[in-house]
Amino acid sequence: MGMSVGDGGGEDEVVSAINTTPLVDVMLVLLIIFLITIPVATHTVKLNLPKDMNQPTQTKNGNVVLAVTENGQAYWDQTLLKGRADLMAHLDKVARMQPQPQIQIRGDVKARYEAVGKLVESCQEAGISHIDFITEKPKDG
Repeated sequence: MGMSVGDGGGEDEVVSAINTTPLVDVMLVLLIIFLITIPVATHTVKLNLPKDMNQPTQTKNGNVVLAVTENGQAYWDQTLLKGRADLMAHLDKVARMQPQPQIQIRGDVKARYEAVGKLVESCQEAGISHIDFITEKPKDG
């Protein structure tokens, strides 16, 4: 009887285990590259950002206040606007004045952005150069 010593396969046997060492090496190199480049990419431009200089806007007699209610109705001062044509007629008169009065937009907190955006678009189309948004200071507490 003969006895076989060793693994018996020799050099021709197929190795079925995956060598993960090169994969781990590549992943570690990529991790190091990302850790080095991300802080550089996010802090490349040094800026001096403006400070908060918010002061309450005073409504003067010559200023025009446009108001948008919760349901999207627009008002010119206290008068309900009948549509875009009515708004544009008012804005065209104001745009020709020298100096132009300030347009102040007051939007209800529940008003859709679309309604306020249409007012801003109409003001820009009419050539109004100064538009402000009127907000309230948040209540403490």
